[in-house]
Amino acid sequence: MLKITALMNFSRYGILISGAMLQGVAMALFLFPHHIPSGGAAGLAIIFNQLFHLSHSWSLWLVNFTFLIFAIYWFGLAWTVRTMFAVTITSITIHVLNSTLVIHTHPLIIDLLFGAILFGLGVGLLIKHGASSGGMLIPALMISNTRHFPPGKTMFWINLSIFVITACIIDWRIVIFAIICQWISSHIIDLNNA
Repeated sequence: MLKITALMNFSRYGILISGAMLQGVAMALFLFPHHIPSGGAAGLAIIFNQLFHLSHSWSLWLVNFTFLIFAIYWFGLAWTVRTMFAVTITSITIHVLNSTLVIHTHPLIIDLLFGAILFGLGVGLLIKHGASSGGMLIPALMISNTRHFPPGKTMFWINLSIFVITACIIDWRIVIFAIICQWISSHIIDLNNA
């Protein structure tokens, strides 16, 4: 029985690595070169990169780690550890790709489409196997639990606020691209978890 449990955990973490790496590839190769946030944490990472010249990978990890400290209370240690593991793998993937490859951008709509699909596949795997991509889901669920607001709408408004700030700093079109990315990736996540 112990061997089966260990094998299941090993398998779960292998799938979490795959999902986190897909998410990191989507961000590093397709979305971040165009300053398109896949969500609120990515939007904050882009803002920190733009204003303070922090790398996308470090900024993303820092934003998520901050929220995940609070997540232990709300979601339990096991979920938080798996999510922090996934966020760390995503950040490492972004760092490795950004530091080893010369990233060429393609037409924006193609990068947006590929980035959103890969992001949705990655996050879908994370959710299906007991973790998350972190980000604004954490404060959205906290607000939802304390104020009794729907979590999806709460996360939407948090993310939209961050998208607007990102757009004000970089380019107003970012809001449109970020919403398109959210729409595509959320549909992929739902298909993966149906």
